[in-house]
Amino acid sequence: MQHIPLLKEAVSIDQIDKGYSRDEKWVMTTVSGEKYVLRFTDQDQYDKIKTQFELLYELRRHGVQCADPVDIGVLEAKQQVYYILSFIEGQEAKEIMSQLTEEKQYALGVSAGQDLRNMHKYPAPSHIEPWEDRVMKKHHRYLTAYRESGISLEGDEKVAQFIAKHIDIVKGRPNQFQHDDFHLGNIIVNNNKYAGVIDFNNFDWGDPIHDFYKVALFSRETSEAFSAGQINGYFDGNIPDDFWLLYSVYVAMSIFSSIMWVIKFDPGQMDEMIERLENVLKDHHYFNEIEPEWYTRITR
Repeated sequence: MQHIPLLKEAVSIDQIDKGYSRDEKWVMTTVSGEKYVLRFTDQDQYDKIKTQFELLYELRRHGVQCADPVDIGVLEAKQQVYYILSFIEGQEAKEIMSQLTEEKQYALGVSAGQDLRNMHKYPAPSHIEPWEDRVMKKHHRYLTAYRESGISLEGDEKVAQFIAKHIDIVKGRPNQFQHDDFHLGNIIVNNNKYAGVIDFNNFDWGDPIHDFYKVALFSRETSEAFSAGQINGYFDGNIPDDFWLLYSVYVAMSIFSSIMWVIKFDPGQMDEMIERLENVLKDHHYFNEIEPEWYTRITR
C-alpha cells in the first residue's frame, strides 16, 4: 500500500463490502477532503483495467456522469493491480427508491436513460467481432448448459422457441459501448437527483438495447416508475418500432444465462433468482407479449 502515491494523503480509509466483484474496494478521504475509490484486482486484469480507464476518459468527454479515472499501477510483490477513481457522492438508488414519490422515481429514470444514451454513442473498436455472431453463440451456449443443468422453469421451452423465432432481429445491430450492468444497484442518487453510474468492470461492446435487460431483471422489481422513465428518457419518449421485440429477445435470453450465472457464482441465491425470473415471465405472459405489463401500468 505504501507504493500508492495518493495514499500518503489519506486521513481515512474504509472498506466497501457490497457487490459481487472479487475486487477489494476501499473509500479513502484525503487531507483536503476529497474522496476516492481504491480498488485492487489480479495483475492479469491490467490490460482490461487500462482499457476501462481510457473508456472512462472518453465517456466523460461524451458527457456521461461517471467516475474520473485518477491513477492505475501494479503492485508486483502482491501480483495485483490497483486503480483509483473519483468518488461519486450520494446513495445507491436501490436503497432510497421507496422513500421517493412515483413522480421522482420516474424523473430519476429519465435522467438515467439519458445518461445511458450518451454512453451508447461510443463505437466499438474495429477488431471487435460483429454483435450478432457473439450474442448468438453465447445464447446457444447458455441454452445448452441450462438444459443440462437439471433446473427447469415453467414455460422454458416456450421461451426458447420465442427466441428461435425472432433471433434474426439481432442481425446487423450496432456495435457500441455497453455498460452491461446498468441497474439501480449501480446508480447513485444525491439530493434526489441522478448523480451518476458506477461499476464499469463488466463493460462490453454490442447492441445498445441489450443494456436494458437489467431493467427487467433488477430495476423493475424495485421501481416500475424508474424503469419506465429510463426507457422513455433514453428515447425522449419516441420508442422505435423494433425496441420491444429486441428488448424481449434479450430479456428472454437472460432467463437461461441468469440461471447459469447463479449456478457458477452464487448458488445460494438460486431460489431468489428463480422467483425473479418467474416474475419476468409473468410480465411478458411467457413472451406472448413483448411489452411488459409493468410498463403498460405506468404509462397508460
